[in-house]
Amino acid sequence: MAEYYLVKSGDIPQNYDEHGFAVSELLPGTYDGGIRNYKCFLKAGCEISPELRGEDTVLLMFGKGKGYITSEHEMHRITELSFYAPNFDKEPYTIHAVEDMEFVLSVVEMNRWDKEIYESCHVRLPFFMKLSDAVVYDQDCKGPNTTSWHILSPKQLGRIMVGVVRAVGEGTTEAGHPKVHQWNYCVGDADFHLKVGEEPAVDHKAGDWSFIPAGPDHALVADPGKEVFYVWYEHYTREKDFCITLAKGEEYDGAY
Repeated sequence: MAEYYLVKSGDIPQNYDEHGFAVSELLPGTYDGGIRNYKCFLKAGCEISPELRGEDTVLLMFGKGKGYITSEHEMHRITELSFYAPNFDKEPYTIHAVEDMEFVLSVVEMNRWDKEIYESCHVRLPFFMKLSDAVVYDQDCKGPNTTSWHILSPKQLGRIMVGVVRAVGEGTTEAGHPKVHQWNYCVGDADFHLKVGEEPAVDHKAGDWSFIPAGPDHALVADPGKEVFYVWYEHYTREKDFCITLAKGEEYDGAY
């Protein structure tokens, strides 16, 4: 497995249908752990009702353009970076574009561990959050002027975690994490460098999408005056790791 995979925004097809909607799978074949990601484009004045899934978690990340989501009981305005998880197949929803929109739709297979944790505790679905409503946190691997937000924490929606990082002239320099794979969705005016393991740094700009398999050290850092702005999206590498609770003094000797 490569240390990272990257698709540039300009290389993602935009083949619109008669409804003003285009969709393309992102980095197909690079991850066999039960997640498939799709870049979606919706023209201003158009609408789309995504396929409902009864057994899979679906997460939408709205990175560009204004619009709104409607369902039988709710309406949510998309005026900034926003996130939505529908209530499986229980409540149809429609995305309406006021401006040209760009978003990522992720489909996550739920195994028995996801389902057990979900039944025990989960965020109420449908789930909607704007970046401005998210919890701000600090982390020692990020620069002193870097802002981070939690969108979904562990066990809130199965084995996935989601957050956002934003900064000017700095960013994240992180030791490799063997327990989670990480995808990055660049938004806003993002223009920074992605460095993974011993590989040369590559430019990362708005609309780009990358995948860092669990393990290697990685950095997402901007030059002075340039912006780091990305969604990080993580998935536990092993089915049970995220829900194992060890007794005091017990050590887990499994491989990650």
